[in-house]
Amino acid sequence: MKTSDRKIDAGAEEPAGARVLSFDEALALLLARARKVKGIDRVPLTEATGRILAEPVLSSVAVPPLDNSGMDGYAVRCADVAEAGSVLRVAQRIAAGSVGQPLEAGTAARIFTGAPVPPGADAVVMQEYCEVRDGGRIVINRVPDPGENVRMSGEDIGDGTEVLAAGTVLTPAAIGMAASVGIAELPVMRRLSVGVVSTGSELVTPGEPLSEGQIYNSNRYQLVGILTDLGCEVTDYEPLPDDFEATRRLLRKAGALHDLVITSGGVSVGEEDHVKPAVEAEGELQMYNVAVKPGKPLAFGKVGDADFAGLPGNPVSVFVTFHMLIRPFVRKCQGASRILPEARQMVAGFEWSKPGNRREFLRVRVGADGRLERYPNQSSGVLTSCLWADGLADVAIGRKVSPGDTLDYIRFSEMP
Repeated sequence: MKTSDRKIDAGAEEPAGARVLSFDEALALLLARARKVKGIDRVPLTEATGRILAEPVLSSVAVPPLDNSGMDGYAVRCADVAEAGSVLRVAQRIAAGSVGQPLEAGTAARIFTGAPVPPGADAVVMQEYCEVRDGGRIVINRVPDPGENVRMSGEDIGDGTEVLAAGTVLTPAAIGMAASVGIAELPVMRRLSVGVVSTGSELVTPGEPLSEGQIYNSNRYQLVGILTDLGCEVTDYEPLPDDFEATRRLLRKAGALHDLVITSGGVSVGEEDHVKPAVEAEGELQMYNVAVKPGKPLAFGKVGDADFAGLPGNPVSVFVTFHMLIRPFVRKCQGASRILPEARQMVAGFEWSKPGNRREFLRVRVGADGRLERYPNQSSGVLTSCLWADGLADVAIGRKVSPGDTLDYIRFSEMP
């Protein structure tokens, strides 16, 4: 991502004691505080999906282990097929999983895909170029090149080659790679333990009736879902009412049990915002304003021995702030080798005529014409925009956008 948000509005309102940071400064601060989890688990391949590899994996075998056929056809010696129409005797049949005998001059071997190429053969002719004759003979109607349709030993992976680097997020493809070199279990980082706490007396659990002035709690479920997808060990605490002592007790408990505690809401300086004083009572807290939209307020510190992150209360602010700031922090704590999202250049198909004094992450998606479409309502309370979008457009401070302009685009599905 580009450093495009250095200009800060010096006159912006901020909570007492809060510093105003650019987005890049806030990200750098968080990453500097990230502590890699200690401890390694060894897990079978069937339980490794989504985990972070703790040590490099080296292959103890060559893949493929033997020269083998890439086609169904006939293994031949090129010297025996000097011209199209050459006739050879079929001396053997080699299927996958079996081993042939050395190929004698003037003979061919019927061979199938994946079967070892017999010693002496240096090409495989596809069966479509061969005619079977009586007496166990074939006519070769194509002059092969040496090595044709032969997959050489070790051409995919050499013996002793590093096939997976430490810090790799273990996708199904990575696990398949480990299996292909005979690895049965993998060393992975211990799961990052995260406690999720949402605050506010107005919050109601989905499925329960709403009273006047209440809203359903969406932040709790989106945070738990994202963290679970990231391979964290998540404790989902019941929402806290606006009460200082209750907040302090739960944060003390969560801080003793987890590597990281994340809250949503309650970090402002109002009379009913109790997270800030509760964290200060149980640990340490730094309050910041980040020149980013959505998601201006950010709290970070410690509760007991656990790191603490306090996110805003609006659901879109939680979504964007987590993905752009907290997600890289989590990945670094997990020991992942790739922690930052990579932006690609995309053409805007929309207009944005509201330049602001904060760097903006607009909810967008790629349209049928290949250009970015913007969700019409970019309010921090419109969670529909996050469901509709497939990524974020990074708009620098003070910038207007016109159709045809190029923007940095960060796709959700490609985030580390």
